[in-house]
Amino acid sequence: MRAACLELRIAASPLLCARVGFIVPKHGQNSVARNLLKRRLREIVRISVLPALGPHDVVIRTLPAAYRQSWEALGVEVASLIRRLPLPTTREP
Repeated sequence: MRAACLELRIAASPLLCARVGFIVPKHGQNSVARNLLKRRLREIVRISVLPALGPHDVVIRTLPAAYRQSWEALGVEVASLIRRLPLPTTREP
């Protein structure tokens, strides 16, 4: 699933908890900008997404426009992507 500055993939997790990974390509930015973007996304996910996610694996990939977004705009976009996702069923062990 894709939005203006983020791309999101989800799958059922074999574990009983949610896991979230981030892919933050360079897109012409330096390491300071990339790490700031990763820290912002981690905090947004920790606060608003993880409690409601359930046992799913999520990968969030940033697009070049993500570097220009504010904290609030990133939070709104992550929340809207999560709401639009059809959450897959969990796998049986």
